[in-house]
Amino acid sequence: MTATQVLITVIVLIVIAALGYGIWFVTRRRALQTRFGPEYDRAVAEGDSRLAAERELRERERRHAQLEIKELSAESRARYTTQWEEIQARFLDDPAGAVRDADALVSQVAAERGYPTGDHEESIAHLSVEHANTVGHLREAHEISQLSDRGEASTEQLRQAVVHYRTLFSELLGTADVTPSVHGRPSDRDDHAEAAAVAAEADAEHVTGFDDPAERHRAQLHRAAADDDVADVPRQRNGDVSHDTTSRS
Repeated sequence: MTATQVLITVIVLIVIAALGYGIWFVTRRRALQTRFGPEYDRAVAEGDSRLAAERELRERERRHAQLEIKELSAESRARYTTQWEEIQARFLDDPAGAVRDADALVSQVAAERGYPTGDHEESIAHLSVEHANTVGHLREAHEISQLSDRGEASTEQLRQAVVHYRTLFSELLGTADVTPSVHGRPSDRDDHAEAAAVAAEADAEHVTGFDDPAERHRAQLHRAAADDDVADVPRQRNGDVSHDTTSRS
């Protein structure tokens, strides 16, 4: 074999090795993008570089692999669901307290599942590995909770915080949502969200004006229905039950 042939062979091997490494590198990157979704984009945007962000995400995977994550028992799910319903009911009279309770309950569920909960950022890092599409809700809720602690959060912000907590809470619980949709169609969620929020704000101004306990209770039921921006639930007022025109027959 001549020197030229040796040189060509070496060059071909280098090219093959470079292509192999490139394919391996792209495959790893795509795996991270698929697993972390919006968390990947966030890490890249906030990191010093894309490579540094990817190293950080792989470190999250490594630490997560050391955890012993377990599913909740049926008894735990039932107990936590009841506690969540109590939090939602409390929101009407004590929005800030409901947000604090929601934060504590989400942490409690995460801890029982096996996630560390001592440090907020560490908790988010661990949760992002398996819950990348919903952990952003925890960030949003935590920011509003901090505003609430300083007395700077509006009622609407507090309502949004509870909705954010509910999203991750439901996923940790292993359910699609704490309150199932009447219709069961995912496409209905966005259609009802804005109307429910507006209705909740309007009803909030009237609930406390009822002196009659029975009237107050009916108004509370109406507000609870409006607050549920996921399900199109029947709304009860003055003993009557009305349904959306799309209600099932």
